[in-house]
Amino acid sequence: MTGRSAGTVHLAVYDTFADWETGYATAHLTQNGYTVRTVGLSRDPVTTMGGLRVQPDLALDELRRQDSALLILTGAAGWDTGETLAPFARAARTFLDAGVPVAAICGATAGLAREGLLDDRAHTSAASFYLAATGYAGGERYVEVDAVTDPGADRTGPLVTAGPTEPVAFAREVFALLGVYDAKKLDAWYRLFHDSDASAYEVLQGE
Repeated sequence: MTGRSAGTVHLAVYDTFADWETGYATAHLTQNGYTVRTVGLSRDPVTTMGGLRVQPDLALDELRRQDSALLILTGAAGWDTGETLAPFARAARTFLDAGVPVAAICGATAGLAREGLLDDRAHTSAASFYLAATGYAGGERYVEVDAVTDPGADRTGPLVTAGPTEPVAFAREVFALLGVYDAKKLDAWYRLFHDSDASAYEVLQGE
């Protein structure tokens, strides 16, 4: 645990958000004592890319970074089709500036790139050319890995990024950041869910 307020993780939700991208992270955070609360542009229901209807717990203007252990941003069509989701990127800036971590996957990384949040941080995404199309200045910091955590500097918060095909690696970085599992169990968790290594189950059960 990080010691940040009460173990509440905030998951941004908006129309067409890619619901599969954070399923591993939110499910196992919940199983390990965290509360996951959803945040929309408003409290109006949204529909995920998978067709699920989600009622946000709170609106973005109600979100207080001091009440959060982590802000998670998922992919959605809106990241590449206008400025509708830009307020979430601006919220990510306020979180990072306050030392509160942010985790972004898929199209959300492009939103952060447009906000200038990847210019000086190690990061990844679907592909380097995808982020290059945003016109951002951080191309030299792009890392060809499944998921990466930049620890931040000068009291800024850590930032996790991942591409759309890596929900398990994304979750692994989130768990490492928040101290959900020790190193041995984290490795076992990843081997179980990413590699289907059945032997890792015994490690997770503490046997």
